[in-house]
Amino acid sequence: MIFTFVWAGWEGVAHDSRILTEVVSDVDSGFPLPPRNKYYLCDAAYANTRGFLAPYRNTRYWLADFRGQRALTKEEKFNHAHAKLRNVIERAYGVLKARFPILKQMAPYVFSTQRDIVIACFAVHNFIRMQKLEDQLFEQCDRSADSDGSDGEENENIPEASQHESQQGTQGAQFMTNLREQIALKLLTSS
Repeated sequence: MIFTFVWAGWEGVAHDSRILTEVVSDVDSGFPLPPRNKYYLCDAAYANTRGFLAPYRNTRYWLADFRGQRALTKEEKFNHAHAKLRNVIERAYGVLKARFPILKQMAPYVFSTQRDIVIACFAVHNFIRMQKLEDQLFEQCDRSADSDGSDGEENENIPEASQHESQQGTQGAQFMTNLREQIALKLLTSS
């Protein structure tokens, strides 16, 4: 539940995928692209492309969609496992916003001050988590994750991305689509 990168300064109405596209293409941003054979989990609003693994579209995805109903198809099994992992990200944002209500309704400071407040909030959040300080918000979040099983171990033995040159565009999308299929089949056969 530690944030690895913060890009502050966009309007709240800017779409996340647009911001990601901009930050990835800006060589001066310092954005840490995933190492070879690794990828970031992202939601369906993002492209399924090299280094960014999105769920299957038009298939059950949200954890609440699976309560009381098992995942049946390989796509549903993949989306369920994906959602459980992405839930950690959502919980991290939940803790951040609960700790710093100013992030929900920013005070009318000058732009540079607003940007600095956002960065400082993320830094303090990370400091508390990294130092393992006693913290009621993190403890509550960890307890709820343990009780609802949202951090399950369903994702062991998932195949890694192959030793493939980093590519963008159609080849990158096809690579990640193939990888997603491999993972989905592995999850289907392992249950």
